[in-house]
Amino acid sequence: MPISFRTQSPVLCFLAAVLLFGCSGGVKSSEYGAASADRSPNIVIIFADDLGYGDLGVYGHPTIRTPNLDRMASEGMKFTQFYAAASVCTPSRAGLMTGRLPIRSGMASDTRRVLFPDSRLGIPSEEITIAEALKDRGYATAAIGKWHLGHLPPFLPTNNGFDSFFGIPYSNDMDQVGKGTWREVFVDPKTENWNLPLMRNEEIIERPTDQNLLTKRYTEEAVGFIREHKAEPFFVYLAHSMVHVPLFRSEAFEDVSRRGLYGDVMEEIDWSVGQVMNALREEGLAENTLVFFTSDNGPWLVYETLGGSAGLLRGGKGMTWEGGMREPALAWWPGTIAAGQVSESVTSTMDFFPTALDLTGQKLATDRVYDGQSLLPILKGDTDLEIRDTYFYYRGATLYAVRKGPWKAHLITEWAYQKDTKRTVHVIPLLYNLEHDPSEQFDVAYDYPDVLADIAAEIEEHQSNMVARPTQLEAVIGK
Repeated sequence: MPISFRTQSPVLCFLAAVLLFGCSGGVKSSEYGAASADRSPNIVIIFADDLGYGDLGVYGHPTIRTPNLDRMASEGMKFTQFYAAASVCTPSRAGLMTGRLPIRSGMASDTRRVLFPDSRLGIPSEEITIAEALKDRGYATAAIGKWHLGHLPPFLPTNNGFDSFFGIPYSNDMDQVGKGTWREVFVDPKTENWNLPLMRNEEIIERPTDQNLLTKRYTEEAVGFIREHKAEPFFVYLAHSMVHVPLFRSEAFEDVSRRGLYGDVMEEIDWSVGQVMNALREEGLAENTLVFFTSDNGPWLVYETLGGSAGLLRGGKGMTWEGGMREPALAWWPGTIAAGQVSESVTSTMDFFPTALDLTGQKLATDRVYDGQSLLPILKGDTDLEIRDTYFYYRGATLYAVRKGPWKAHLITEWAYQKDTKRTVHVIPLLYNLEHDPSEQFDVAYDYPDVLADIAAEIEEHQSNMVARPTQLEAVIGK
């Protein structure tokens, strides 16, 4: 019987294509315990927004100065193959918070890819967040900056494990009231063009907020929390609004960068990182604090020079090309992470959750599937440890690509945020060797049918065991 490729399922197309080629072919806690018998380590996650793989000095940017992040890398660990859980804001943040692919928590959708000010739902109460897990171990917890997991009370940080919240409930380009083309509105942005709310816990304290001051105010809030809670273990989630457009920076950072407005904004984030690390040093907390820095997804390329750069990687925000999901990532923990380490292991924001539990001697819940793995063995020095063999790239609720070892197969490709965006289902998946071709330029599918067969088997197993929660992103207030 001839094989037909006339199917709407890219996975079935993939399996059929492999046959046509004629091919043959639970997360565990590590053995490393908590860092200190006297007190569990503090955890600080600093999360940028829309930052590209090539936007830091330590990742090769020629004109953006990031001395504090560069120092963080030289004193700690740099990751070269670190991935966000998704290529846009809401699902990416859900993956970080829960250690699970966003489709498992319902925080993914093919139609409404993120939450909006008219969204009715958010992160489900049944999900366990990092903050909830750490509060069970006596941690003080603070969410500072952009949340974007639901703006109504049940979904805010204070109802999901955080003692306090200071920040904005969704992206800083939402609640736009200023009119004009994107060039008219974004090239020289005015903060009054967005009726953006700034919240303290569940109360709006300023609207519209002065976005010029957001990075500075977030930083002051984080430093204040660290100093106030220095006598107890704490978890700080500092999720910057920037460098998501519209771009704003405080007066001290106006016209300081050769990279223009984007560089100014990035250099203020670097300053913020330095302020947090200085506070930890001054309070004598550096050797008992693990600090991570990364971003939610890649650069927003449609905004041209107002967006960032993915460096040598292809694509950007909204895409499952490497530039959309592979991120700069740094870890710093003096006395535990040896200086100047580089990890080439395939790692992810979804690893933060199991790492936090591993640090505090907790076990992962057995009533759900986790997609993260503890990073603790890598942080302790086993930088070559491969904690996963496969990585699944979802766009919304649809699987677009799979990586296994050095190989990445694209079942579907689609560019984002462009009028002529075209979704292409590949009957024979595109195949790239990311070690030889990190820019994904040279498709070698016809040369390696055995690799395609192997990845096809991984996809079949993954999807046969996938239990997707109904999407939370499509429900609208009043409907």
